[in-house]
Amino acid sequence: MRKTFSFFSGLLCIALLSPALGEDAPRQVAKTLEFKVPVKLDYLLYLPPEYEQQDAWPLVIFLHGAGERGHDLELVKKHGPPKLIAEGKDFPAIVVSPQCSSGRWWHAQLLELTALIDEVEANYKVDKSRVYLTGLSMGGFGTWALGAYTPDRFAALVPICGGGETLVARSLTKTPIWVFHGAKDAIVPLKRSEDMVAAVKRSQGNVEFTVYPEAQHDSWTETYANPDMWKWLFEQRREAGGSNGS
Repeated sequence: MRKTFSFFSGLLCIALLSPALGEDAPRQVAKTLEFKVPVKLDYLLYLPPEYEQQDAWPLVIFLHGAGERGHDLELVKKHGPPKLIAEGKDFPAIVVSPQCSSGRWWHAQLLELTALIDEVEANYKVDKSRVYLTGLSMGGFGTWALGAYTPDRFAALVPICGGGETLVARSLTKTPIWVFHGAKDAIVPLKRSEDMVAAVKRSQGNVEFTVYPEAQHDSWTETYANPDMWKWLFEQRREAGGSNGS
């Protein structure tokens, strides 16, 4: 008898304390979670000498390689546009060069990179139809990943000695891409770029591919020194509605 009383008493307590178990109570209710993710990302900012004389400027985002990770922005000047700027070269664009934290990878910081671009666009005179993304090695992988993460943002991509998941090519059919890689690269095999280029072509995307027959991993020095690449890049423009044109 004592066990029976305890059982029915338990049912009564559940019925009184948990009205959600009633026949008319919904089995699921709508809820919303809202929170702000803290973002901290160090970066180099370059403004053209004539910045104040023009209403809007192209924006170039540069993603460095794995060797420049950390918390010393001087490392970011080792290669690519930041190196050229440090040597005295002027660009007809705003150039932003973020630094990836030690032990992390660009493809794991897409939210932070997106927040950075939002911040730059909100505070500087950026022509939003001419936002470009480029990177080398780890930054080449990051270029593919970020380009696919926000495919309606960039007017063109220039991934150098990188690679990525071929499925993301489906998101890049409207973005002009020029890929560069060294044929003798022993760190990131040429096949990584070949696979991405083939995937973009299968999706009817707009992609060019330059292979340096004698280059090893450093295929970026020649690329960033190539005036034809920069001419092509700055000719690309994202039109209203998300399409691209030159």
